[in-house]
Amino acid sequence: MSYYSKHVFFCTNERDDGSQCCQRFNTRAMRKYVKNKCKELGIHGENQLRISSAGCLGRCTEGPVVVIYPEAVWYTFVDEEDLDEIIEQHLLHDRIVKRLQLPG
Repeated sequence: MSYYSKHVFFCTNERDDGSQCCQRFNTRAMRKYVKNKCKELGIHGENQLRISSAGCLGRCTEGPVVVIYPEAVWYTFVDEEDLDEIIEQHLLHDRIVKRLQLPG
């Protein structure tokens, strides 16, 4: 069994040259929002979920992006409402949010 049931990675990469990057969408704050929400729900920690920052995930033009393992499901999002839907549907009920899913 894995240490975490799911591991959620937010791309928080920031490019100094002004080119497309996920941090332009405030992903550090969005990651913190999801982490805090999961803690409030009691689903963050050992044998549960882990919410982490990642460097560049290589999908800059599709950003902001988040990937959830072990399923390897990629999402994009616009706001906290989208993230709430990912938490509710995917993290709590193992249902992929098709409208936000990116091709794997």
